[in-house]
Amino acid sequence: MTFQEIKELIIQEFGAEVVEAENISGLQPVLTIVKDKLPQIAKFLWSNDKTYFDYLSCITAIDNLKAGIIEIIYNFYSIPYNHHFTLRVETLRGDENNHPKIPTLSEIYKTANWHEREAFDLFGIIFEGHPDLRRILLPADWEGYPLRKDYKEQEYYHGIKVAY
Repeated sequence: MTFQEIKELIIQEFGAEVVEAENISGLQPVLTIVKDKLPQIAKFLWSNDKTYFDYLSCITAIDNLKAGIIEIIYNFYSIPYNHHFTLRVETLRGDENNHPKIPTLSEIYKTANWHEREAFDLFGIIFEGHPDLRRILLPADWEGYPLRKDYKEQEYYHGIKVAY
Protein backbone atom coordinates (compact mmCIF):
# COMPACT_ATOMS: atom_id res chain seq x y z
CA MET A 1 0.00 0.00 0.00
CA THR A 2 1.09 3.54 -0.62
CA PHE A 3 1.44 6.25 2.00
CA GLN A 4 -1.70 7.99 0.70
CA GLU A 5 -3.74 4.77 0.80
CA ILE A 6 -2.74 4.13 4.41
CA LYS A 7 -3.48 7.74 5.34
CA GLU A 8 -6.95 7.42 3.77
CA LEU A 9 -7.61 4.21 5.74
CA ILE A 10 -6.74 6.07 8.96
CA ILE A 11 -9.00 8.99 8.04
CA GLN A 12 -11.88 6.64 7.16
CA GLU A 13 -11.55 4.88 10.51
CA PHE A 14 -10.79 7.82 12.84
CA GLY A 15 -11.78 10.99 10.98
CA ALA A 16 -9.70 13.73 9.37
CA GLU A 17 -9.21 15.48 12.73
CA VAL A 18 -6.64 12.86 13.85
CA VAL A 19 -4.22 13.99 11.14
CA GLU A 20 -2.28 17.08 12.15
CA ALA A 21 0.16 17.21 9.21
CA GLU A 22 2.00 15.19 6.62
CA ASN A 23 5.40 15.48 5.05
CA ILE A 24 5.85 13.63 1.79
CA SER A 25 8.86 15.57 0.52
CA GLY A 26 11.59 13.31 1.90
CA LEU A 27 12.63 9.73 1.31
CA GLN A 28 10.26 8.54 4.02
CA PRO A 29 6.80 10.14 4.10
CA VAL A 30 5.62 10.96 7.63
CA LEU A 31 2.09 11.35 8.95
CA THR A 32 1.69 13.45 12.10
CA ILE A 33 -1.29 12.44 14.22
CA VAL A 34 -2.82 13.60 17.50
CA LYS A 35 -1.01 11.86 20.34
CA ASP A 36 -4.14 10.79 22.23
CA LYS A 37 -5.17 8.49 19.35
CA LEU A 38 -1.74 6.91 18.93
CA PRO A 39 -2.56 3.54 20.58
CA GLN A 40 -5.85 3.18 18.69
CA ILE A 41 -4.24 4.03 15.35
CA ALA A 42 -1.28 1.71 15.99
CA LYS A 43 -3.64 -1.14 16.91
CA PHE A 44 -5.68 -0.44 13.75
CA LEU A 45 -2.52 -0.53 11.59
CA TRP A 46 -1.52 -3.81 13.22
CA SER A 47 -4.92 -5.53 12.99
CA ASN A 48 -6.13 -4.26 9.61
CA ASP A 49 -5.94 -6.95 6.90
CA LYS A 50 -4.84 -4.40 4.30
CA THR A 51 -1.93 -2.99 6.29
CA TYR A 52 -0.91 -5.61 8.88
CA PHE A 53 2.01 -3.67 10.35
CA ASP A 54 3.26 -6.52 12.47
CA TYR A 55 6.62 -4.97 13.37
CA LEU A 56 7.48 -1.71 15.14
CA SER A 57 11.11 -1.39 14.07
CA CYS A 58 12.03 1.86 15.78
CA ILE A 59 10.88 4.63 18.07
CA THR A 60 12.99 7.75 18.10
CA ALA A 61 12.60 11.25 19.43
CA ILE A 62 13.69 14.74 18.44
CA ASP A 63 14.01 17.56 20.95
CA ASN A 64 12.73 20.68 19.20
CA LEU A 65 13.84 23.20 21.81
CA LYS A 66 12.82 26.28 19.82
CA ALA A 67 9.24 25.04 19.29
CA GLY A 68 9.00 23.74 22.88
CA ILE A 69 8.07 20.22 21.78
CA ILE A 70 9.42 16.69 21.64
CA GLU A 71 8.67 14.81 18.43
CA ILE A 72 8.29 11.05 18.68
CA ILE A 73 8.62 9.07 15.46
CA TYR A 74 7.38 5.48 15.00
CA ASN A 75 8.60 3.29 12.13
CA PHE A 76 6.21 0.46 11.31
CA TYR A 77 6.88 -2.40 8.92
CA SER A 78 4.71 -5.16 7.50
CA ILE A 79 6.78 -8.27 6.96
CA PRO A 80 4.18 -10.12 4.82
CA TYR A 81 3.31 -7.09 2.68
CA ASN A 82 6.80 -5.57 2.65
CA HIS A 83 5.68 -2.00 3.24
CA HIS A 84 6.71 0.73 5.67
CA PHE A 85 4.83 3.53 7.39
CA THR A 86 6.06 6.33 9.62
CA LEU A 87 3.90 8.04 12.23
CA ARG A 88 4.88 11.12 14.20
CA VAL A 89 3.37 12.66 17.32
CA GLU A 90 4.26 15.78 19.26
CA THR A 91 4.15 16.52 22.95
CA LEU A 92 5.21 19.49 25.02
CA ARG A 93 8.83 19.37 26.20
CA GLY A 94 8.04 20.02 29.84
CA ASP A 95 10.92 20.54 32.25
CA GLU A 96 12.79 18.57 34.90
CA ASN A 97 9.69 18.57 37.13
CA ASN A 98 7.12 18.01 34.40
CA HIS A 99 8.16 15.35 31.88
CA PRO A 100 6.71 15.05 28.37
CA LYS A 101 4.00 12.38 28.24
CA ILE A 102 2.74 10.06 25.55
CA PRO A 103 0.68 6.80 25.61
CA THR A 104 2.63 3.55 25.48
CA LEU A 105 2.43 1.07 22.60
CA SER A 106 3.94 -1.76 24.63
CA GLU A 107 0.59 -3.58 24.88
CA ILE A 108 0.38 -3.74 21.08
CA TYR A 109 4.03 -4.16 20.08
CA LYS A 110 6.41 -6.00 22.39
CA THR A 111 9.34 -4.21 20.74
CA ALA A 112 7.96 -0.92 22.06
CA ASN A 113 8.92 -1.96 25.59
CA TRP A 114 12.65 -1.38 25.16
CA HIS A 115 12.31 1.36 22.52
CA GLU A 116 10.19 3.37 24.96
CA ARG A 117 12.60 2.73 27.81
CA GLU A 118 15.44 4.06 25.66
CA ALA A 119 13.47 7.21 24.78
CA PHE A 120 12.65 7.67 28.47
CA ASP A 121 16.29 7.19 29.45
CA LEU A 122 17.69 9.67 26.92
CA PHE A 123 14.85 12.21 26.54
CA GLY A 124 12.79 11.86 29.75
CA ILE A 125 9.57 10.99 27.90
CA ILE A 126 6.99 9.31 30.13
CA PHE A 127 5.17 6.55 28.24
CA GLU A 128 1.94 6.34 30.19
CA GLY A 129 0.87 2.77 30.91
CA HIS A 130 4.32 1.28 30.27
CA PRO A 131 4.82 -1.84 32.45
CA ASP A 132 8.46 -1.18 33.41
CA LEU A 133 9.56 2.37 32.61
CA ARG A 134 13.06 2.63 34.02
CA ARG A 135 16.46 3.47 32.65
CA ILE A 136 17.91 0.96 30.22
CA LEU A 137 21.24 2.48 29.08
CA LEU A 138 22.30 4.78 31.91
CA PRO A 139 22.67 3.99 35.62
CA ALA A 140 19.45 4.28 37.65
CA ASP A 141 20.78 7.30 39.57
CA TRP A 142 21.96 9.26 36.49
CA GLU A 143 20.84 12.89 36.52
CA GLY A 144 19.14 14.36 33.48
CA TYR A 145 18.44 13.19 29.95
CA PRO A 146 21.49 13.41 27.67
CA LEU A 147 19.76 13.82 24.29
CA ARG A 148 17.74 16.85 25.33
CA LYS A 149 19.10 20.08 23.89
CA ASP A 150 19.19 21.73 27.34
CA TYR A 151 21.06 18.86 29.02
CA LYS A 152 23.80 19.94 31.42
CA GLU A 153 26.45 17.29 31.86
CA GLN A 154 27.43 16.44 35.42
CA GLU A 155 31.02 17.21 36.26
CA TYR A 156 31.44 14.01 38.27
CA TYR A 157 29.52 10.76 38.63
CA HIS A 158 30.38 8.75 41.76
CA GLY A 159 33.78 10.44 41.92
CA ILE A 160 34.57 9.80 38.25
CA LYS A 161 35.09 12.78 35.96
CA VAL A 162 32.36 12.68 33.31
CA ALA A 163 33.75 15.07 30.70
CA TYR A 164 36.79 13.87 28.85
